[in-house]
Amino acid sequence: MSELTLPQGAPEEVVTAALHREVDLTPFGHKGTLSLITLDNGMDHNRPNTFGPKSLAALNDAISTAEASSSVAIAITGKPFIFAAGADLSALSFLDKKEQALAIGKLGHDVFRRLGSSTKPTFAFINGLALGGGLEVGLHCNYRTMATTTFSALPECFLGLVPGWGGATILPKLIGPEKAVQVIILNALNNNTMLRAKDALALGVSDAIFEPSDFLENSVKFAADVLSGKRKIERSNFTKDDAAWDVALATGKAAIAKKYGGAQITAPLKALDLIGAAKSNSLSEGFAAEDIALAELTMSDPLRASLYAFNLIQKKRKKVEGAPKPALARKVTKVGVVGAGLMASQLALIMLRNLKVPVVITDLDQERVDKGLAYIKSELAKLVEKKRMSQESAARLSTLITGSTDKSIFADANFVIEAIFEELSLKQELFKELESIVAPDCILATNTSSLSVTKMSDGLKNPERVIGFHFFNPVAVMPLLEIARTAATDDATTATAVAVGKELKKTMVIVKDSPAFVVNRLLTRFMGEITDAIDEGTPPDVADSAMVPLGLPMSSLELLGLVGPGVALHVAQTLHANLGDRYRISPTMERFVKEGIKTFYIKDDAGNRVANPAALALIEKGTTPSSAEEVRIRALSALAQEARMMLDEGVVATAAEIDLCMLLGCGWPMHLGGILPYLDREGFSEKVSGSRFHPPGVASLPK
Repeated sequence: MSELTLPQGAPEEVVTAALHREVDLTPFGHKGTLSLITLDNGMDHNRPNTFGPKSLAALNDAISTAEASSSVAIAITGKPFIFAAGADLSALSFLDKKEQALAIGKLGHDVFRRLGSSTKPTFAFINGLALGGGLEVGLHCNYRTMATTTFSALPECFLGLVPGWGGATILPKLIGPEKAVQVIILNALNNNTMLRAKDALALGVSDAIFEPSDFLENSVKFAADVLSGKRKIERSNFTKDDAAWDVALATGKAAIAKKYGGAQITAPLKALDLIGAAKSNSLSEGFAAEDIALAELTMSDPLRASLYAFNLIQKKRKKVEGAPKPALARKVTKVGVVGAGLMASQLALIMLRNLKVPVVITDLDQERVDKGLAYIKSELAKLVEKKRMSQESAARLSTLITGSTDKSIFADANFVIEAIFEELSLKQELFKELESIVAPDCILATNTSSLSVTKMSDGLKNPERVIGFHFFNPVAVMPLLEIARTAATDDATTATAVAVGKELKKTMVIVKDSPAFVVNRLLTRFMGEITDAIDEGTPPDVADSAMVPLGLPMSSLELLGLVGPGVALHVAQTLHANLGDRYRISPTMERFVKEGIKTFYIKDDAGNRVANPAALALIEKGTTPSSAEEVRIRALSALAQEARMMLDEGVVATAAEIDLCMLLGCGWPMHLGGILPYLDREGFSEKVSGSRFHPPGVASLPK
């Protein structure tokens, strides 16, 4: 097979070898040998097997060797704990011709389909992680086993692609359209949810699962039993049930619309088309359609943007920009949480689960403390019920969580975080009280979303141990943690905060202490432009639909309902006081808070989302309405202006950190590649500030 030539400058491929050996089936009850191909890139477990052109050629050669041998069947497996993670995505950003993209798609199909069209029965022994093309190579085989520890997925739609090496065509034929939509569309759009082995078995993706300790032996026995007829695997024909295909495709369309707020996002829609076409397409027709779809997406800005965002997230998970040396971090053996409300209880729970040290919560009265403790223990019980934690582990953690109304219980704590009401004077008073109780090197952290950490530490004897530790709600789900460092915060405090954040499995960005840090500052500016437009007379539905083309996870007024008008107004007031009139105070929001309006949208009797009449009655009656396009331009221009100011002020060190914050802190869509590459591509960056945030070609096609 000829080798594909990548463009000059493409990264050198880490070749996944395809190692061939013959396994005697006689001890397993069948005559002859099994040609076993093992994928192994020779790297440790941090670098999974991937398929670039050279790796595909190696697999092709191994299949040829197996075909030419006297074996009675062919099987493919992976190196320990890893089957394969699909295409080598690092090369995609270097492609500059559609013909190259088509060739990559066809190359993968040509190699993989040999496993499905072989005259010998073929088996995939999926012994570990199987993603994208890694799962697709298994789908081409006639039969599949999985280790019970395997996680598998087709994450392409999450990345702005489609399953392009057979997955979009084979899977609907194998397990039916409804289940295929679940795996290819719904799971991918739900933050790339993976299948556990038992789920893959239930769906029909796998034919059998075995424990990893004797996985290969049992898989070979499975193959021998299939070959001898002792074990029969029945397959269903799903092509005749028209209604099932219609329902499945409708479900996919609804999920895409919900995920992207009604925006027409190309990748998942193309994947849905391929699933629908699989009903009548032959394999060859389906594979050809996948080649075309894959090439078109590969040569598009949304894919480059998604890859930029994906690589940024992966990189920043491992390395925190500007973090002091880890050796400076102090050991944390006890954590204190001031407050027992919902946010404080979530903080206590995540500290308890991940640090596994004593955690104590306090509040103004015992009733509140007891309520917080009850919440934490009920959440542990839910984890046991869902089999995400053993009964023994939950019982052990329950002994580590206590509560009190007396803050002196913090005396031997190393790390105390407050999550009380967002009032500066209350937090200042609290920190002064805590300073008289805890040791001089105990970290005092605040979960404030907008107040000055510097002002909280005013007058303290040890302001160097005060730091912002801002989580996002819900704490267990949202991956971002903003660590706000004041001018006085020392390296040991910062290093300890980063070490704790790593234990909590958060992606961290170190920010300069400034009003609302990164996410809330940008979100408040953005939402403020929408509410200002409404105050000026723009109909709410027009203003709220302005950003639909971007595919944001929710509209501005939906987000208002999630955050709450009270919180939104408080943050806006803080930013107005600190940053000036570009953060205007909306009279409509003031009325919402005064009258107790919690949300702009409500559900009618039929369950449909409608505007809340009580909210509509309180809207400012402006006389200068704007169109949706004018509102969109206005909001995006404001974001470009604010981001430039933040970089000039040194709130963060790089533009990429702003992208990361918005991707992980507010769900800025992956297909836009982060907020700043999008503003660059759309021309807002240069229009507003005279320059781009990123060099040309970042998160877009090379020009």
